[in-house]
Amino acid sequence: MPVAPFSVTFGNASYRTNEISRTDLFRMLESNPNHPTSSQPTPQDWMDAVKRAGVRDVLGLTISAGLSGSMNAAEQARQALGDDFNLTLHDSGTLSAAQAFQLHAAGTAAARGESLETAREWMRAVHEETELYFTIETLEYLRRGGRIGRVQATLGGLLNLKPVVTVDKAGGTYTNVGRARSYRGGMEAVATQVTRRFGEGTPLRVGLLYGSVREDADEVLGHLKGRHPIVWSDVAGVNPVLNVHTGPRTVGIAAAPGAWPWER
Repeated sequence: MPVAPFSVTFGNASYRTNEISRTDLFRMLESNPNHPTSSQPTPQDWMDAVKRAGVRDVLGLTISAGLSGSMNAAEQARQALGDDFNLTLHDSGTLSAAQAFQLHAAGTAAARGESLETAREWMRAVHEETELYFTIETLEYLRRGGRIGRVQATLGGLLNLKPVVTVDKAGGTYTNVGRARSYRGGMEAVATQVTRRFGEGTPLRVGLLYGSVREDADEVLGHLKGRHPIVWSDVAGVNPVLNVHTGPRTVGIAAAPGAWPWER
């Protein structure tokens, strides 16, 4: 499946997300004096991805327009492609594992021979019922990247506060829904947010995310298993572009209730 990749830049060296491993990224975060920046796909990246699809009708799925200009770049590509391709763009309103749930919906619709509009209906249904929560070990990388003020980062560090963050459904932007006094507490708080949202005992589908420590995802899943039947789960490492902002150690979860919408 063609992808329009984001990029990570350390000083004068730039890497697309498929050109740098998570291991190399963590090593460079610790050793490179340049704090990295991230860049969205260019319109040309989008055009190249559409052409690699090999068909005229293409559905493009972007991360939330509230978090990135990727949708705008994709729209520029759509206009530049003209009548040669029919590129339909869909703003996921989220990112990471929660976006992957929508990608699964689109892929399932395609595999079943459903229409593009049915695919988008399933994607919207998945978005509406899916929540994404994550926490991070340190605020330092958000401070370095200018995503959080120096005073706020210093205060959070002194108090050892760990935020619990979600993506707001209305604007598709990050919002803080909780905090914990330790990273371990933050992991439990992530699971607590899931239970608070869906209600204890609700069967769940969960996609777990981890940074540098795989066991963090297992710990969050363990908290949830004591409160919910888990009907499906999978685990993946956080994308290098996101790790630039979260730092090496982070854990997150995309969660939704029960069966997929098209299975009900």
